[in-house]
Amino acid sequence: MGDCIKLLTGFIVILLLSFGCSNPFAPALDRSPSTGDGIISDQKNIDGVFKNLQYAYAFKDTLIYSQLLNDKFNFTYRDYDLGADISWGKEEEMKVTYGMFQNSQRLDLIWNNIVTITDDSTRIIRGFNLTVTFNPTDIIYIDGRVNLELKKQDSKWEILRWIDESNF
Repeated sequence: MGDCIKLLTGFIVILLLSFGCSNPFAPALDRSPSTGDGIISDQKNIDGVFKNLQYAYAFKDTLIYSQLLNDKFNFTYRDYDLGADISWGKEEEMKVTYGMFQNSQRLDLIWNNIVTITDDSTRIIRGFNLTVTFNPTDIIYIDGRVNLELKKQDSKWEILRWIDESNF
């Protein structure tokens, strides 16, 4: 029986070598032209901004997230306990987002309808649902709207201002 296995293995190796088959565990690169329908957008249109936001949250990707934000980015939310609006810039936003990405098991961001949009697409209010799962018994559901001011920078859209209009 052992000789049969050795003979069969040798035969398979010879067949693979004679037909020039490549290693099935190291397939060649796909060099076919891309359709542009990847999961990460080039942000040349506003849909790409929302697509990349959703990707960044789903995969907790701070690199993609940081590329969405303009250098003069400003985030504002309402602190209902203090009765005041709280704002910060890009550096603080990256720290807060990194903390959320690191401390959650899963983030599910769903974009809803665009409520309002300016003719030049620089101001957009859009509904969203965000589920933040810290662990199976600690899940937060956030519903609301993002009020975004976008700016076209070097042929790609970036978020200049984000006003959070959520229930959190």
